[in-house]
Amino acid sequence: MRGLFAFLAGSLFGTGLLISGMTDTTRVQGWLDVFGNWDPTLAFVMGGAILPMLVAWRLTRNRAPLVVDRFPAPPRAELDRRLIVGSVLFGVGWGLAGLCPGPAMASLSYGGVGGIVFLIAMIAGMFAAPKLGAQLDRVANAA
Repeated sequence: MRGLFAFLAGSLFGTGLLISGMTDTTRVQGWLDVFGNWDPTLAFVMGGAILPMLVAWRLTRNRAPLVVDRFPAPPRAELDRRLIVGSVLFGVGWGLAGLCPGPAMASLSYGGVGGIVFLIAMIAGMFAAPKLGAQLDRVANAA
Protein backbone atom coordinates (compact mmCIF):
# COMPACT_ATOMS: atom_id res chain seq x y z
CA MET A 1 0.00 0.00 0.00
CA ARG A 2 2.83 2.39 0.87
CA GLY A 3 4.50 1.76 -2.50
CA LEU A 4 1.23 2.48 -4.31
CA PHE A 5 0.82 5.81 -2.52
CA ALA A 6 4.46 6.70 -3.25
CA PHE A 7 3.94 5.87 -6.92
CA LEU A 8 0.74 7.93 -7.11
CA ALA A 9 2.31 10.90 -5.31
CA GLY A 10 5.43 10.77 -7.49
CA SER A 11 3.32 10.50 -10.64
CA LEU A 12 1.20 13.47 -9.60
CA PHE A 13 4.34 15.48 -8.79
CA GLY A 14 5.99 14.58 -12.11
CA THR A 15 2.83 15.40 -14.05
CA GLY A 16 2.66 18.78 -12.33
CA LEU A 17 6.28 19.46 -13.26
CA LEU A 18 5.61 18.56 -16.89
CA ILE A 19 2.43 20.66 -17.12
CA SER A 20 4.03 23.67 -15.42
CA GLY A 21 7.04 23.54 -17.74
CA MET A 22 9.55 23.00 -14.94
CA THR A 23 11.28 20.26 -16.92
CA ASP A 24 12.23 22.92 -19.50
CA THR A 25 15.76 23.89 -18.52
CA THR A 26 15.56 27.25 -20.30
CA ARG A 27 12.52 28.22 -18.21
CA VAL A 28 14.30 27.36 -14.96
CA GLN A 29 17.45 29.18 -16.03
CA GLY A 30 15.23 32.12 -17.01
CA TRP A 31 14.02 32.25 -13.39
CA LEU A 32 17.63 32.52 -12.24
CA ASP A 33 18.49 35.22 -14.81
CA VAL A 34 17.18 38.17 -12.78
CA PHE A 35 19.24 40.75 -14.70
CA GLY A 36 18.46 39.39 -18.17
CA ASN A 37 15.42 37.70 -19.67
CA TRP A 38 13.77 36.92 -16.31
CA ASP A 39 10.90 34.39 -16.31
CA PRO A 40 8.71 34.58 -13.15
CA THR A 41 6.86 31.31 -13.88
CA LEU A 42 8.73 29.38 -11.19
CA ALA A 43 7.44 31.75 -8.50
CA PHE A 44 3.88 30.80 -9.41
CA VAL A 45 4.75 27.09 -9.45
CA MET A 46 6.38 27.38 -6.00
CA GLY A 47 3.39 29.30 -4.66
CA GLY A 48 1.08 26.68 -6.14
CA ALA A 49 2.99 24.03 -4.19
CA ILE A 50 3.61 25.86 -0.92
CA LEU A 51 0.07 27.08 -0.29
CA PRO A 52 -1.65 23.65 -0.51
CA MET A 53 1.12 22.11 1.62
CA LEU A 54 0.61 24.79 4.25
CA VAL A 55 -3.04 23.77 4.45
CA ALA A 56 -2.13 20.05 4.45
CA TRP A 57 0.32 20.47 7.34
CA ARG A 58 -2.30 22.37 9.33
CA LEU A 59 -4.91 19.67 8.69
CA THR A 60 -2.62 16.80 9.69
CA ARG A 61 -1.90 18.11 13.17
CA ASN A 62 -2.95 15.51 15.74
CA ARG A 63 -3.84 13.00 13.02
CA ALA A 64 -2.27 9.66 12.15
CA PRO A 65 -0.91 8.87 8.67
CA LEU A 66 -2.71 6.30 6.53
CA VAL A 67 0.11 3.98 5.48
CA VAL A 68 2.87 4.37 8.11
CA ASP A 69 2.98 4.38 11.91
CA ARG A 70 3.81 8.08 12.30
CA PHE A 71 4.74 11.18 10.39
CA PRO A 72 8.48 11.91 10.05
CA ALA A 73 10.05 14.21 12.62
CA PRO A 74 10.56 17.79 11.46
CA PRO A 75 14.10 18.60 10.34
CA ARG A 76 16.53 20.40 12.60
CA ALA A 77 16.25 24.16 12.37
CA GLU A 78 19.98 24.88 12.68
CA LEU A 79 22.27 26.24 10.01
CA ASP A 80 25.50 24.29 9.89
CA ARG A 81 28.40 24.02 7.46
CA ARG A 82 26.98 20.90 5.77
CA LEU A 83 23.64 22.60 5.07
CA ILE A 84 25.28 25.73 3.68
CA VAL A 85 27.77 23.84 1.48
CA GLY A 86 25.05 21.49 0.25
CA SER A 87 22.73 24.40 -0.55
CA VAL A 88 25.45 26.20 -2.50
CA LEU A 89 26.33 23.06 -4.48
CA PHE A 90 22.64 22.40 -5.18
CA GLY A 91 22.11 25.98 -6.37
CA VAL A 92 25.19 25.98 -8.60
CA GLY A 93 24.16 22.66 -10.16
CA TRP A 94 20.59 23.88 -10.60
CA GLY A 95 21.76 27.06 -12.30
CA LEU A 96 24.21 25.29 -14.60
CA ALA A 97 21.97 22.38 -15.62
CA GLY A 98 18.55 24.01 -15.24
CA LEU A 99 17.37 20.84 -13.50
CA CYS A 100 16.97 19.65 -9.95
CA PRO A 101 16.12 16.07 -8.92
CA GLY A 102 12.32 16.24 -9.41
CA PRO A 103 12.31 17.73 -12.90
CA ALA A 104 15.27 15.55 -13.89
CA MET A 105 13.28 12.42 -13.06
CA ALA A 106 10.21 13.80 -14.87
CA SER A 107 12.29 14.70 -17.93
CA LEU A 108 13.36 11.06 -18.27
CA SER A 109 9.81 10.27 -19.42
CA TYR A 110 10.29 12.03 -22.75
CA GLY A 111 13.90 11.11 -23.43
CA GLY A 112 16.88 13.28 -24.05
CA VAL A 113 20.54 12.82 -23.23
CA GLY A 114 20.70 15.82 -20.88
CA GLY A 115 18.32 14.28 -18.34
CA ILE A 116 20.19 10.98 -18.37
CA VAL A 117 23.56 12.70 -17.88
CA PHE A 118 22.07 14.74 -15.03
CA LEU A 119 20.61 11.62 -13.41
CA ILE A 120 23.97 9.80 -13.57
CA ALA A 121 25.76 12.83 -12.09
CA MET A 122 23.10 13.13 -9.36
CA ILE A 123 23.47 9.46 -8.38
CA ALA A 124 27.27 9.80 -8.33
CA GLY A 125 26.93 12.84 -6.09
CA MET A 126 24.59 10.95 -3.74
CA PHE A 127 27.20 8.22 -3.33
CA ALA A 128 30.10 10.68 -2.96
CA ALA A 129 28.39 13.08 -0.51
CA PRO A 130 28.70 10.98 2.68
CA LYS A 131 32.40 10.30 2.09
CA LEU A 132 33.18 13.90 1.20
CA GLY A 133 31.12 15.15 4.16
CA ALA A 134 33.01 12.91 6.57
CA GLN A 135 36.32 14.07 5.10
CA LEU A 136 35.30 17.74 5.45
CA ASP A 137 34.28 17.07 9.07
CA ARG A 138 37.70 15.57 9.81
CA VAL A 139 39.47 18.56 8.26
CA ALA A 140 37.27 21.01 10.19
CA ASN A 141 37.81 19.18 13.49
CA ALA A 142 41.58 19.07 12.95
CA ALA A 143 41.78 22.82 12.40
